[in-house]
Formats: sequence, C-alpha cells, structure tokens
Amino acid sequence: MSKPVSTAAPILLDGAWRPSVGTATFSACNPATGQPTTGLFPISPWSECERMIAAAERAFVELQEHPRGSIATFLDDFAARIEAHRDRLVAAAHEETALPVAPRLADVELPRTTGQLRLAAEAARTGSWSRPTIDTRQNIRSCLQPIGPVCVFGPNNFPFAFGSVSGGDFAAAIAAGNPVIGKANSSHPATTRIFAELAAEAVAAAGLPRATVQLVYRVDHEDGLRLVGDRRIGATAYTGSRAAGLRLKQAADAAGRPIYLELSSVNPVVILPGALAERSATLAEEYVGSVLMGTGQFCTNPGLVLLLDDAAGRAWIADVAGRFRQAAPGTLLSPAVRTTLGESVAVLRGAGGRVLAGGEAVAGPRCAFANTLLEISAAEFLRNPEAFQTEAFGNSALVVLAAGVDEMRQVVESLEGSLTGCICSSRESDRDEAAYEIVAAPLVRRVGRLLNDKMPTGVAVSPAMNHGGPFPATGHPGFTAVGIPASLCRFAKLTCFDAVRQSRLPAVLRDANATPRTWRLVDGAWTTADLGGPADN
Repeated sequence: MSKPVSTAAPILLDGAWRPSVGTATFSACNPATGQPTTGLFPISPWSECERMIAAAERAFVELQEHPRGSIATFLDDFAARIEAHRDRLVAAAHEETALPVAPRLADVELPRTTGQLRLAAEAARTGSWSRPTIDTRQNIRSCLQPIGPVCVFGPNNFPFAFGSVSGGDFAAAIAAGNPVIGKANSSHPATTRIFAELAAEAVAAAGLPRATVQLVYRVDHEDGLRLVGDRRIGATAYTGSRAAGLRLKQAADAAGRPIYLELSSVNPVVILPGALAERSATLAEEYVGSVLMGTGQFCTNPGLVLLLDDAAGRAWIADVAGRFRQAAPGTLLSPAVRTTLGESVAVLRGAGGRVLAGGEAVAGPRCAFANTLLEISAAEFLRNPEAFQTEAFGNSALVVLAAGVDEMRQVVESLEGSLTGCICSSRESDRDEAAYEIVAAPLVRRVGRLLNDKMPTGVAVSPAMNHGGPFPATGHPGFTAVGIPASLCRFAKLTCFDAVRQSRLPAVLRDANATPRTWRLVDGAWTTADLGGPADN
C-alpha cells in the first residue's frame, strides 16, 4: 500500500540519513499479533541505488588507502556500540520477529553478533586471511585483495547475526576491505535501521570513508536484479528463499558478478538401528527439540529423518509424533512464512506424504502453524525425490522409512545438497559400523557439515566451521558464510605481483612482514618472519 513517503524512515546514503525520493512505503508485521508495527519504511527507486553504488565505489577506492587497522578499529567500536544499545536492539527485534528476548536475542544472538565482529576485526588486523604467498626464487608474490562494493541481503530469521549491516556477511566483507550496501529484510527494518545508525557512528569515529556502510530497506524486484548485476558491484551475499535467490543469481551471473547464496536445505538425519536400540527416547527428545527450536526457522533445521521400517523405528516415530502434538506451536516470523509453510506441507501431502501430526495453520491472528510431522516410505520417496525434498521452512519434518540399509543408501544418493547431514549410531558397540560406512560415503558428498550423534540446529562460530554446502544449500560448495577468516575469502580477488618493486607491493607482500602476527607462505613454508630473517619453529 502506498503512503506519503515523507513520513517514512530515512535511508543511509553516502554517510547521511536522507529522506527517500520514492513514492511507496511498507510496514513490518508483529507476528505475535498479526498487526503492523509502528513505522513506515520507503521502497527506494533505482535512482537511490545508483547514488549508493557510486558512493560505494568512491568509498572503495578511499578504503584502499586506509591502514587495515582502521577497519579493525571500526569493527571493534561497532561491537561495543551494539552492546551499549543492547536493550533497544532486543526490543525492536522482538517486536518485529516475535523471537524470545531471552535467551534467544539477548543472550545468544547478540553476543554471537558482537563476537563475529571482533573476530573479523582480528582478521583485518593481522591480514593472514589474505593468504600472502611468496616465491623468492622467481620473485612472484600473491595475496587476496578486496573485490569492490558488496551488497548484503539479510534473511528474516537472524536479525542480528546474519543482518545486512551487522551479521557475518557484513563483517566479512568489511574486514576484507570492502564497503557494504545493506538491503534490509522487510521483516525487521527498524532493527536494521538501529544497526545502521550505530555503524554510521562507528564509521565516522574510525575516520573511514562515509559510504563504507549504506542502507536501503526495500527495492522492487527488477531493481534488485539490476543492483546485483551492476558492473561496479564486487560481490553479493544473499540468504533467503531459493526462488528469489536464483533470480538474483541469474542476473549476477549474466553480468559476471560473484554472488554467494544460501537458499534451501532439508538437513537429513539418519538414525541407525543400534542408536535406536540404545537410546530411542533420548533421540526422540533431541530430534523434536531440534526440529521445533525457534519454530523450525533455522537454516540447519533437520527437516528429513531416515530410519528403518521395523518395530523399533515405528515406536520411535510414534514417540516423536506424540511429542509434536503435545508441544505448543511457536510463532513464525511473518505471515509470508506461515503461507509458504502451508504451501510446502501441501506439496508434501499432494505427493503422498501421510500426516502424523499437525498439517494445518493455527487459527487466529498470530502467525502460527501446527507442529507437523509427515511420513513416507523410502520406495515412495525414491519415485518422487524432488517433491519430497520441498523445504518446509518452519516447525515441520518428514520421516522416511527404509526397508533396509541399502534402501537408506539409495535415498541418500537421491538427496540434493544440504548444509548439514547427521548420522546417529551405536555408542556402545560396533554393530552400526558397516551401515555407517554405507550411508556416510554418499552423505558426506551432499553436505557441507557432517555430524555424528549430534543434532544440527545451530552453527558454532569457529574458524573450522563450514556453513555452506552443495546446491541448493548454497550457490557454490567451496565457500562458507560462517567461520572467520575463511568467510572473508568470498569478498576478495586473488592478485599476483610478478617482479613488482618492493615499494609498489602491498604491505603484506613486502620483505619486511607488515605485522609480527601475519602468517605468510614463503617458499612453501608458513612463517611470520621477515624475508631473510630467522625461520619459525
């Protein structure tokens, strides 16, 4: 619905908060009440995108003249400002998403967000993430360098830790030396605006170019495609629906612009018979807790579980179905999520999925759907694997019952790529070892993270973490959205310097090491020493 744009929140353009010149606005929805939240936000026309891109391009050039320490200072300061405004941010996000204040927003997601920013600051400060490599014999040197202005499209389910101007993609792009144009998620624009206000203050305090961080709330679909395909954009990061992400990818690919996508993932869990024999009730509790946590609105939510069709398997399913029926349905993030969940469940039912619990939206204004569990045989699954891998984003799961381990393997081999895959097996004996080897080999090819005896919900902030995977989990299996410093590499280009004079080299490639903590690969050995200095032990 269009309303006078003069009443709308300003956009952050080239270091200043400016009223939008657009003619339409939108409001977010409080999913707990079904009512619009206070505040109007503009839908920006292309002219504002054009101005942001031009400002970001200037900022990129200026950033290359700034020492990496100034970027680290910005990231550390931004984290401190977020902590100082903790209550304001949590209140805004709670109203716009209905996510619990505690522990989810205040005690889990906000500390994770500031922790990511500080890890990114450390990566920027040391520079080891850029993989400086030196061949002294041939005088050839290379490193990763910033790629250019980065667009970040934030998701609806993590307003802090994956936010367009606060989350992991943002932190990685900035730490790599790029300005960011943040596209707020329409589910939480007020929360994103607060983050942008704090970021703009930290940009000014660090003396960085004023367009280092910019914010637009919404653009129409055609302008979004035009934005990611603009030749001045270095790269784009997107987390959201598969349909929208693939349209953006097509536009970016056509223009030869990198785009990193997180799209869709059913995150299969395989439960082997030895595990059921030892701890059936515990596995039921763990699985139900994982599926229903956050009302199922995690990208690592285990939406498909595979086990044998025998007495133990049937008893486990009955236990899980009972727990689904007993648990109160949580609140979904928006009316759109409720609608999409209903559509996905309808696809699963239409393909032959049998409803064991739930299956319908909860009546009333609250955005809610009954906890839903469906069942299908492996033979039926294998006849229509595409339909049965429809992602039902929310508090829903599909059970697949196999006649034997070989049929389990066939189901796994028919799976699309996922962020995670889990195998639960016996802890007290080796009875599941042969079955594990049969199932694990094809599963590990189809996931970015393999887990044993551990449900996948949640992503640890660790340098070793991979939050990625084969399509359609992401658009490229070789990169991660979580795990610093690896996540920075998405927003960089590899540059080689062949016989370039010392004074013209990037600081990280000169004979004298830029910092005593920068690791460089010199003639095949990792070292922090200056060239010609003592070797590291």
